Amino acid sequence: MKHTFEWKGIDHVQLAAPPGCEVEARRFFGELLGMTEVPKPEKLQVRGGAWFQCGPQMIHVGVENSFQPAKKAHPAFLVHHIERLMEHLQEHGVAYRIDDEIPGVIRFFAEDPFGNRLEFMEVK
Repeated sequence: MKHTFEWKGIDHVQLAAPPGCEVEARRFFGELLGMTEVPKPEKLQVRGGAWFQCGPQMIHVGVENSFQPAKKAHPAFLVHHIERLMEHLQEHGVAYRIDDEIPGVIRFFAEDPFGNRLEFMEVK
């Protein structure tokens, strides 16, 4: 079957967080990880949360009243100079777990302040 549509990529990944998460989300994704906050459209601001630019994609931290952290599903961030990121996280007390199961890929897992699983990787 021939399709008449075309995939362009992923615009954003949404991570859930509890109500009142904005300050901690800005500290972690903005200050610690260095992502630029993107203003939410005015009509969506009442929902809370925060959006961050991550390369050409975005991370949307959205408020979920009955929040439960994602322990399996996760975004995987591509990083240049991943060792520097690891040092930076260690200096700021962010725990992570190195995983060497994929040949040619340096990667590790950490959690955001809300307990969501995050993967960081660099292809060597």
